[in-house]
Order: sequence, then structure tokens, then C-alpha cells
Amino acid sequence: MRNIVILISGGGSNMAAIVRAAAREDWAARFKARVSAVISNKSDAKGLVFAKEEGIATAVLDHKAYASREAFDAALMQAIDAHAPTLVVLAGFMRILTPGFVDHYAGRLLNIHPSLLPAFPGLHTHRRAIEAGCKFAGATVHQVTAELDHGPILAQAVVPVLPDDDEDALAARVLTQEHLIYPRAVAEFLSATK
Repeated sequence: MRNIVILISGGGSNMAAIVRAAAREDWAARFKARVSAVISNKSDAKGLVFAKEEGIATAVLDHKAYASREAFDAALMQAIDAHAPTLVVLAGFMRILTPGFVDHYAGRLLNIHPSLLPAFPGLHTHRRAIEAGCKFAGATVHQVTAELDHGPILAQAVVPVLPDDDEDALAARVLTQEHLIYPRAVAEFLSATK
């Protein structure tokens, strides 16, 4: 069985979308793959509750307990590697990863970003899109590289920016699309790497 490890920091809605798609589409039979673990850097991440209810192994590594970003990433790699992952999926994992971490999982580390990359890498994407007068916004699934939010693009979804949108309204519209494209991109990755 090929293992998928998902990293979260909060509610885990993209993680939940992937877990549900894996069950609905029978990834175990189709791709010989399963979500084997969900790991968070925050003990109060609500997504951990969902993962536990689904019978998925969970772990918490508090990044504040480590002296450096490198020390945290080394411990995180150890926790991930205990599950022998075929794929590591960042699903709202709010940490910038060290080059050593990215290199360790090169070619098998995915992220979703709430903008149409290469536009608006980093934080506050919805506010920045509105302030720039964009007519469209969206989300991007990409492979992770050492450069923040700049890896090869695997999937994108586009939504209109409406005249009365604020950050929250736009974020909610984009998130519904994230829940569609992220599981699809993970499935396509699994299919391509059988």
C-alpha cells in the first residue's frame, strides 16, 4: 500500500476533502494508496479530530518546541518517514519549509495555494487580488520547491471576483474550488506514478 501523509495547521478542510475522495473513489483499489497519517504543528488543529474519527493516525509536533526551523523540520521528517510516504501533501500547513526538507521529498511534495500562481505567492492572497482589481482569482495545486509557492503547477481553478467581494467572501468561493481540485490533483499524481 502506498501511503499519503497530510500536514495541516488548522481546520483541515482540504485534508478532509482528500480523505473523502480517497474513500469515495476507492483509491486503495485504484492506486493501492491510502491516507496513512495526518500531522499538525498545532495541537488544537480541528482537522486532527476529523482524521481520528476516520481512523487515520495523527501526530502533533509543536514547532515552538524546537530551537530552529531546521530542528523542527528534521523532527517532522522523522515523523513523516515513519509512515514510508509515497506522497506528502500540505493542506493548510502554515510553515515555510527548509530547503533540506523540500529536497528530502522532492517530486513527492504537493501544496495548494489560494491564488492563481504565479500571482500572489505568500499570505493575504484574497485581499491582494481585490486590491489589485483582479476580475478573477482562484487556487493552484503545485509541486513544492525551495522557492515559496513557485513549483510546477499541477491544477488550477478560477473563480470570479465580484464587485462587492471582501476577503472572506472571496476566500469562501475559492475554498469550494480547492476542495474539488486538490483531491483530483492527488489522484492524478497517484495515477501517473503507479
